[in-house]
Amino acid sequence: MHIMDILQNSIRAGATEISLEIREDTLLNFLRFIISDNGCGMAPDVLKKVTDPFFTTRTTRKVGLGLSLLRQNAERSNGSLKIDSETGKGTVVEALFEYNHIDRPVLGDIAGTVLLTLTAHPEIQFRYLHNRNGRSFELSTIALKDALCGIPINEPALYPTLLQMVKENLKDIDVN
Repeated sequence: MHIMDILQNSIRAGATEISLEIREDTLLNFLRFIISDNGCGMAPDVLKKVTDPFFTTRTTRKVGLGLSLLRQNAERSNGSLKIDSETGKGTVVEALFEYNHIDRPVLGDIAGTVLLTLTAHPEIQFRYLHNRNGRSFELSTIALKDALCGIPINEPALYPTLLQMVKENLKDIDVN
């Protein structure tokens, strides 16, 4: 859910390009994900407060728990959270977790998260790279749209096939 939350933040920030990179290394005992976008970015004063659970830029509620919970979960599992942002240039969120820590949240349905994001927002250039112990899988909307030869990426009939393709590729690199 952390990844979905950050991806949604990027979309709300007006990003036209979003990259999700997940690196798992069981030998070095870490899991890292990096989400970068070219959205509106954050001013320095906002960036300082962005992990405060009682701060949000939204007008529909008075708390913003996403980044504060991500920071808490990363730190609880001997990791860290780093956020770089510049107004008008975008944001990079990097979360690091000790891989085998008992408190590390599981990735969950990463294939579903990726497919939901790219099919719900076909106008966004989305890149997903997943590396596990040196083996990797990459998916980009640019390459996918080229392969689809004009069929819209959000064509409902395609979703099961795309989901199966992502799941099989993740299985090939030993992502469960």
